[in-house]
Amino acid sequence: MLRTGNVVLLLPFFVTSSAWLVDLPALAPEQAVSWLATALETADAALLVVDLGEPRCVEQVAAVHTLLRERRVTLTERWKPAVETARAGEGDPFALRLSTLLLANKADRVADPDAELQAFLKVAGLRYPALTVSATTGQGLGQIGPWLFAHLDIVRVYTKAPGRPPARDRPYTMRRGQTVADVAELVHKDLARSLRYARVWSKGGFDGQHVGRTHSVADGDVIELHA
Repeated sequence: MLRTGNVVLLLPFFVTSSAWLVDLPALAPEQAVSWLATALETADAALLVVDLGEPRCVEQVAAVHTLLRERRVTLTERWKPAVETARAGEGDPFALRLSTLLLANKADRVADPDAELQAFLKVAGLRYPALTVSATTGQGLGQIGPWLFAHLDIVRVYTKAPGRPPARDRPYTMRRGQTVADVAELVHKDLARSLRYARVWSKGGFDGQHVGRTHSVADGDVIELHA
């Protein structure tokens, strides 16, 4: 989590089979963070949180952008397919671009949060997709997960051992387009090498059918791996 005054930059990281949100030290012009770009290399996206009631929020967001730009990190309103790399520096191999969702916080403290949000975006010259939320009351927080889920092309896959029920409490987080072989790799590298086939149960009509290594997984799939 990066902060400057009442502006917070949240960085969701997606590592191996799970989704992670990493909390980083404060970000401010007077506090240099030399390792910032390195820490962000594996981030898939950013949440830029702004206090709608803070008079200096426009200047604070500008300061965040300047500090990140000095470290070759750019926040962008474009949400590319997950298969595309975050390193899209247009000629600079060390540049990092992070798709960004803006969260207008403390929506419970303003009379018309949607109008305030649109006014802020216009004055700040920002084009990020945005949601109004309140960390105090919980207003709008339930929208964040589904929004990120949809725009990051994430699918949840469950595994099961033969003759046993699936582990519904521990899904593997995959990218849309990844395969049964990728699931096996997450479970164990030896299993990935010796994998012969898998059985799949899915919302799309699969009911224990045999599939090969290259079968693409879908959200909610239950995979039984056979070596």
